[in-house]
Amino acid sequence: MPAESLLAATASELFDDGNRLFRDDLYWAALLRYREASDAGMDTPLLNYNTGVAHYRARQHARARTALEKSAGYAPLRPISHYNLGLNAYSMGNTEQALDWFRKARDQQQRRDISRLARRAIRELQGEIDAARTVTVVAAREEERELTELDVRIRVGAGMDSNVFRSPSDPYVDLSVVGQPLITPVVSSGFYVPVSVSAKYQVNSLENEGFFGVYRMGGRFYQDKNLTNGNEYLQEIGFGSEYRKKNEEDDRETRIFSAFKIAQHHESYYDPDNGVERDIGGVSIADRLSYLRYGPEFWMRKRIGAITLGARAKGQLWNYDEVDVVPEYDHEYWNVGVTVQYRFTSTSLLRVGAEYYTRRFGDRPAFERDGTQPLGNPTIRYDYIEYTLEARQRITNGLWFSVGYTQTEREDKYLDYNTYMRDGYNAAFHLQLGERFDLEASGTYNIYDNEGAFAFNEPLAGRKILETTIGRVIATWKMTRSLDLIAEYSLREVASNDSRIQYDRNQIMIAVRWAP
Repeated sequence: MPAESLLAATASELFDDGNRLFRDDLYWAALLRYREASDAGMDTPLLNYNTGVAHYRARQHARARTALEKSAGYAPLRPISHYNLGLNAYSMGNTEQALDWFRKARDQQQRRDISRLARRAIRELQGEIDAARTVTVVAAREEERELTELDVRIRVGAGMDSNVFRSPSDPYVDLSVVGQPLITPVVSSGFYVPVSVSAKYQVNSLENEGFFGVYRMGGRFYQDKNLTNGNEYLQEIGFGSEYRKKNEEDDRETRIFSAFKIAQHHESYYDPDNGVERDIGGVSIADRLSYLRYGPEFWMRKRIGAITLGARAKGQLWNYDEVDVVPEYDHEYWNVGVTVQYRFTSTSLLRVGAEYYTRRFGDRPAFERDGTQPLGNPTIRYDYIEYTLEARQRITNGLWFSVGYTQTEREDKYLDYNTYMRDGYNAAFHLQLGERFDLEASGTYNIYDNEGAFAFNEPLAGRKILETTIGRVIATWKMTRSLDLIAEYSLREVASNDSRIQYDRNQIMIAVRWAP
């Protein structure tokens, strides 16, 4: 499991994820995220409002009324809360109470758009129309109270790793070494402690914009002293801004996120056959994979009715620890991408995307067509073009699934030695049972078509064949307001005719997540 996957979400992130699920019409899943945000310490009128609207969409009208009455106590949300209380009362069959709420929404002076909607609803009710116009407006984030907010989350647990060093399970002949020796790998398993901490400080100081600073740490630490080379962790700090603006009448929304992030990653460079730190001529190169990376990132999303357009960009410098006896992995990373999403119905959507990214190394020499890397060669540059397609379908309020396809083309800009085409097939599943239990599962299968690379970088071994399978299941049980129990199983299988990189790995973890 990469260290990044161990980073816990903050209350604000849970709230934002709930909003995303709401926009996908996954109201029960959205309610779960809103409750988790509340348990993580968020207590805002906007959270009450969005919770009320989600309950209304999920046909939980009594709970919707309770939440919306709370949000109505906050002046900026009072008009829209009164209007939705009218819709909710009408859905409960109480026409007189609905008219009372609509009249309050009509008579206010803050929101002319809400006043127009209320007048229309009153006319329809008074004209004995079968149903009031159900135009539900979701409030924008900028209407949240302008206060500072600090979210802290901690997760710690215990896990079992079946293959700590990603070792091949069977002996093989190493064709990359002079003399082609027979290698007998040692597969090591053991217990580890997964730890993650996150803290986010948010200031919603402007009408539509908030500023934040964030710290995250995630790591995996093995308890056996013979397995400590498998320890891995990541720390990241960042600061930036989030902008959000909605136009309820035209069903439009604009969101913009920008940040600058700095991350420090530690990982030992070991021999997968035995887990021993690598060295060259007695000089250790164990720190070769540890790095510091930094750079800006940006994404935006524009929703117009059922269509959502997205764009993103990122630029980073990856500075690896200095190792004198071998070329370093220092490189530049650039990424740009666009997405288009269309919601066909309230239960189904389709998302397509295109992305370009590149890694440009400063020290590593490029490969010749025979698999060698002469030191005088130009440095490596890999350019990637990726296309994605995803379809999502909701079956019930608590059940949805998705399927997707990704095609990635990597171009080795020197002589195409490491150029490949990758086809990826993925599926995901989500099930919510009651108020406390949540189950998620996902899987990905990738198959690579290498144009020039050889197994073992040796022409006599033939073209490299590579397939990967990745799966994960996560079950979450909410024990108390602040404590969640999480069980997770993950697997990764790599199949290749280059036996050095072929392995199977299973991890099982149980953790407790605490949000004060």
